[in-house]
Amino acid sequence: MKKILIIDDDARNIYALRLVLKARGFEVLTAVDAPAGIQILKEGGGINVVLMDMMMPEMDGYEALSILRNDPELAEVPVIAVTAQAMVGDREKCLAAGANGYVSKPIDVDILLELLAQQ
Repeated sequence: MKKILIIDDDARNIYALRLVLKARGFEVLTAVDAPAGIQILKEGGGINVVLMDMMMPEMDGYEALSILRNDPELAEVPVIAVTAQAMVGDREKCLAAGANGYVSKPIDVDILLELLAQQ
């Protein structure tokens, strides 16, 4: 079973995603901001994939990705960028920042599950 960490500042997004993923057999941890998510990752616990909201107050997903990719212990953790920004170039921007995948909101569950299977 894959263990997924959802980092998102919107409780409704966390609730909906957690429900869908748990129904598919995933173990789900959550964090309401990037610093809390990074702390969970640093504490270990075998997180297989991170679903990272890219637009959060204080520290956004791009800054958090930079921190993860520059930390030798966390650099290899797969991160899927989750964003309401679905403009031309956003996917490329997320991947260039170090994300392993990209999904736009509202999330298409089939696309998300396909991305999770690749990680």
